[in-house]
Amino acid sequence: MDEKIKKLKEIIEKSNRICVFTGAGISCPSGIPDFRSENGIYKTKSRFGYPPETMLSHSFFVEHTELFFDFYRSQMIYPEAKPNKAHEFFASLERKGKKVTVVTQNIDSLHQKAGSSDVVELHGSVMRNYCENCKKFFPLETILEKKGVPVCDCGGVIKPDVVLYEEPLSQESVERAIVAIENADALIVVGTSLSVYPAASYIRFFGGKDLVLINKDETRYDSLASLSFADDVIKVVDALEKD
Repeated sequence: MDEKIKKLKEIIEKSNRICVFTGAGISCPSGIPDFRSENGIYKTKSRFGYPPETMLSHSFFVEHTELFFDFYRSQMIYPEAKPNKAHEFFASLERKGKKVTVVTQNIDSLHQKAGSSDVVELHGSVMRNYCENCKKFFPLETILEKKGVPVCDCGGVIKPDVVLYEEPLSQESVERAIVAIENADALIVVGTSLSVYPAASYIRFFGGKDLVLINKDETRYDSLASLSFADDVIKVVDALEKD
């Protein structure tokens, strides 16, 4: 572990442009469950009578809107969650003069709360919500405070600005992510099994020297990495911050 930490420090030190690609695992220490682990949302028996994957689809949102919001409020929103050491560590690299772009599959906006200024949210954010009719935007509090289906003054349903199953990713976000990955000296992948597509496929655009993987479980890209840690990201960050 010590030698690998030493090598990771060297990679970070020599890299001017760093892309950090994150998944649910980076936010688990903040109290937000992931999706596919043993205790993840997808493995938990739903009290709603439908599989979580079904309830997070566009068609379910349209056909069972009130039930969608019951599930969404109880399982997908964690307003008390705060950035953890991992979010803060990657934000701190900016203050040290590094050009850091975070490409995240998460919808919790914890990277921004930690201070990262260049964040590409591939799957949107719970912090943004918009009226499907007039396109007016609303904060998270609107979703939390309203009961049942949140409705705008114009009568339109207020939809979370998150990408549901059956919905395409924002083309702008995809293009920004690919540019950041292509131009990075180092790509650090944190807290993701790289099994969610199309986001995971963007890794192939990396043209830099050092690919680093930090995830509790092995990924299909481990053999291609300069360095890989099958470990908790907080443990890795704690080791990086030691003198």
